Amino acid sequence: MTSTFEKTLVAIDALHAQDPQTTTLPNGDARPKELAYAQRMSRWLERLQETPSELLRIAVRAQHLQRWQLPRSDYPEGRIGYLTWRRDQSAQAGDTTAAIMEEAGYSQEEAKRVASMIRKQGLGRDSDVQALEDCACLVFLENYFADFSRKVEHDHMVRIVQKTWGKMSPQAHTLALALPMNDACSALVKEALGSH
Repeated sequence: MTSTFEKTLVAIDALHAQDPQTTTLPNGDARPKELAYAQRMSRWLERLQETPSELLRIAVRAQHLQRWQLPRSDYPEGRIGYLTWRRDQSAQAGDTTAAIMEEAGYSQEEAKRVASMIRKQGLGRDSDVQALEDCACLVFLENYFADFSRKVEHDHMVRIVQKTWGKMSPQAHTLALALPMNDACSALVKEALGSH
């Protein structure tokens, strides 16, 4: 008998698997980009919390749900365009996840709770939302930071690291500082934190 939780995760991962973009894993396997991202998020949650709730595990798994349907390029350049895109993307991911959860048997209240976590409502006040944000920051630093830093102007990159750091909990800071990084990334982090 499949549990409500398992049904929900299977449905979420089935949507992740539809991502037309793929990423190559360290072992050389190709995987749909958002499925790989979701699995990385879940792995970090396991390191951050010994017994995360089902609802938090779902929110962490679904944070980027169907993100490819709302390309960043459809929004204006600059900070306002970026923030609008992020807001729309998290609203869509939250609404879709809530619908999947209700279909699997969760209550409307539980589905709403997960949608609000995905929208990061209560960041800084809600420990579950903080855990989700920590996972996102750690996934970025571990998997995407090096490539991203090669494409972004140096001073802007320092500010991005400072903003990322500001969103993380002390526990996530400790985990982030233990990540293996190339010399350029390590220097960026030192510079960002030195003037933080």
